[in-house]
Amino acid sequence: QVQLVESGGGSVRAGGSLRLSCAVSGYTSGIVYMAWLRRAPGKEREGVAGLLISGGRYHVDSVKGRFTISKDITRKTLYLQMNSLKPEDTAIYYCAACSARYDGTWDDLFGSAEFDYWGQGTQVTVSS
Repeated sequence: QVQLVESGGGSVRAGGSLRLSCAVSGYTSGIVYMAWLRRAPGKEREGVAGLLISGGRYHVDSVKGRFTISKDITRKTLYLQMNSLKPEDTAIYYCAACSARYDGTWDDLFGSAEFDYWGQGTQVTVSS
């Protein structure tokens, strides 16, 4: 089992920054992918960024250049640095982990049911 606990959400003005953290515990050696996804009010869940534990990361176009996903193996923590925040970034942000190899694209993975473990979510609110 893997446990994921997010933190770092909050309310900021447009243009501001936040850093989300996801503390990972449990059987972490089985994790292949980790990702951040979000659900905005009245919208479907969407992927934001992901990384392969062995290397490589991906950011969706809407956040590219503004958000950065990273990991600290020693601290067993996944991060999402969010800069130049916009009101449309307002959502609940979830950390997720997948323990199986996936042959599709990152966008396919984000839309799939392949993520085995989820955090409880952290609210990010960006005001104009």
